[in-house]
Amino acid sequence: MATVGPDFEKQPLIPVIAQDHASGVVLMMAWMNAEAYAETLATRRVVYYSRSRKKLWRKGEESGNVQQLHELYFDCDADTLLVKVTQIGGAACHEGYQSCFFRKLSADGTSFETVGERVFDPAVVYKKS
Repeated sequence: MATVGPDFEKQPLIPVIAQDHASGVVLMMAWMNAEAYAETLATRRVVYYSRSRKKLWRKGEESGNVQQLHELYFDCDADTLLVKVTQIGGAACHEGYQSCFFRKLSADGTSFETVGERVFDPAVVYKKS
C-alpha cells in the first residue's frame, strides 16, 4: 500500500470538506495547510488554517464545537480533502447551525430560504460585544 497524501508543495492551502460521519450531511468547507494536516492526524481532532486570521484554527477552540476525525480522504489530484467527523456540540457553523450550508435556493429560483434550526446563539457562545 502506497503512503501518499495531499500535495502541500503543489498548493500550500488545500480545501477541506467536512462531512458528518453518521448522517452524511456536509457541514462546512475550510482550508488546511501541512501543519494543520499533521496536527489533525496526530490528535484526531480536526484543525484548519484560518486565512483571515493567518493562523491555525483548532475547530471549536472558542465554541467547544470540536470535530472528531473518523476518516480522511483526498481526491485524485491530491489537492482537496474530505474529512468525515463527529461534530461535538451539534453545530459546525459559527452562525449556530449544524451545517454552514443552511441557505437553500427557493424552488422558483428567486430567493434563498433558511433551512434547519439554530443549535446555539452565536452572540452567547462567542460573546461578541
